Amino acid sequence: MHLAYPAVLAALLFCTGLYGVLARRNAILVLMSVELMLNAVNLNLVAFDAWLSRAAEDTLHSGQALALFTIAIAAAEIGIGLAIVLAVYRNRGTSDIDRLRDTAEGHDPDDPDSDASGRAIPAPAAGEKAEATA
Repeated sequence: MHLAYPAVLAALLFCTGLYGVLARRNAILVLMSVELMLNAVNLNLVAFDAWLSRAAEDTLHSGQALALFTIAIAAAEIGIGLAIVLAVYRNRGTSDIDRLRDTAEGHDPDDPDSDASGRAIPAPAAGEKAEATA
């Protein structure tokens, strides 16, 4: 098999994963997209290892060893990532990344006492008359 086929497939997998990371709002879908990207890297490692070992008569297979190492790291990453997402979901009630970013900055989008930038609108002091805005 020619090297171009797995390389093109890996590029498509990586681009799909990159789109998922950039476009998704759910943290679990972002983790799944990162896994797609890691699998694209694994496919490239194995394909280039097979191509180089055939050309150089090398039996070390370092690309396959690196792919196994990447699989182990990905398994640990998804376990820790899911634990973090579940803990955040239990505490905040959502796994939406945009809403988590807003709460981390101290801005509640449902708060009627804040303006568009997230700053609190000061209430008029006692005895002051609120000015009418035109």
